[in-house]
Amino acid sequence: MKIELPNHNTFLHVTDNSNECDASSIFVLTKLNAMYEQSARDHGCTHIISPKACLDLLGIRDAIKIIGITGTNGKTTTAAAIYSILLDLGKKVGLQGTRGCFINDHRIEEKSLTTPPILQTIHNLKLAVEAGCEYFVMEVSSHAIVQNRIDGIAFALKILTNVTQDHLDFHKTIDEYIAVKSRFFDDESLKLINKDESKIRFNRTNAMSYGIEHPATYKILAYSLKEGISAAVAKIEKVYEFESPLHGFFNLYNLLAAISAVDMLGVAPMESICEALEHFGGVEGRMEVVSQDPLVIVDFAHTPDGMEKVLDSMKERDLVVVFGAGGDRDRTKRPKMGAMAQRYAKKIVVTSDNPRSEDPQSIITEILAGMNHHESLHVEVDRHEAIEKALRMQAPNEVLLILGKGDETYQEIKGKKYPFDDRSVVRELIAQWAKQK
Repeated sequence: MKIELPNHNTFLHVTDNSNECDASSIFVLTKLNAMYEQSARDHGCTHIISPKACLDLLGIRDAIKIIGITGTNGKTTTAAAIYSILLDLGKKVGLQGTRGCFINDHRIEEKSLTTPPILQTIHNLKLAVEAGCEYFVMEVSSHAIVQNRIDGIAFALKILTNVTQDHLDFHKTIDEYIAVKSRFFDDESLKLINKDESKIRFNRTNAMSYGIEHPATYKILAYSLKEGISAAVAKIEKVYEFESPLHGFFNLYNLLAAISAVDMLGVAPMESICEALEHFGGVEGRMEVVSQDPLVIVDFAHTPDGMEKVLDSMKERDLVVVFGAGGDRDRTKRPKMGAMAQRYAKKIVVTSDNPRSEDPQSIITEILAGMNHHESLHVEVDRHEAIEKALRMQAPNEVLLILGKGDETYQEIKGKKYPFDDRSVVRELIAQWAKQK
């Protein structure tokens, strides 16, 4: 990654790649590229700085308020909701996360890592500042915290969604995973913590909370999940109401976090924030309704907890569920995902997700270890055929949930990404059958 600069004391660009260095370069030293410091020097670079110094050099640190969101589930929707509310309130704002980078409602970068390398984030921040943005909302992954990919960033607000099992292929134990998430909240910066999340540890200085089950700074008093979400939230002694077209109890948390965050930033009165929220239509691939008749919903849920949240939000309906599990990731969650699907679904098709370097059938076998074999349980390794099978077995009163990939447009197999989109498959099959009638 290289950032071109106007002629600044003869230095023309900032880079984190030692191969791009020369005598006119500034090399940003990070945990990930520390082993290449000597290489940068060998290329003639004598100016080596930290990410914090880079942010200062580019005039970013005091020019924009950065909101960081971490948690196992809900980061993407919460970040997008905050971004949408701020835009609706007339603010200029940037957004960075799993879906890419957006500035003032324009996409400037396609999907990437949840939290990219620090110089990429600095580059995006620089573009946001140049576009006049007052706020920058970013998702913060546990990997990024461990690898210091947020080094030097001064957050105006840090938000916790929740902590459940995920990424144990990287963190090894749930205790280590919780410790990493907790590390993000150990300073005295302004914080917004999910009060119903008991596992996280945080510095209570400048911490506020939101919740549904426990007393909190922002507390849901009453809610309805019929035909979307409507709720009453109390802040101290005042009560405010909001509505949303989104579905699911878990989205009640995401929306509450977004409302609370914008209020903590002092952007507008709570009434205006709640009104702006109504215009947020959700995120692609997150409880996305692909077809109304038959009713087919696609969601990104790929952990036991994520699946539970989605399935529980539709527990009043008869569910047909298609899902798999990603390869080269935490294997312990696979049987748990199987058990979770069987707890809620009337019919199940277990299939392949992104098998990566693993054998898809082996992944499915590990999922099936957590399930009771029954005539309502089907296995189809080919994901396209699995979706077709589920559509054919779906009765008129049933809801088809296709889980795991959300708005991904590929399937990763043996190091190669093949074009594949759950939503496109559904639409094409339904359209094809409609022509045959």
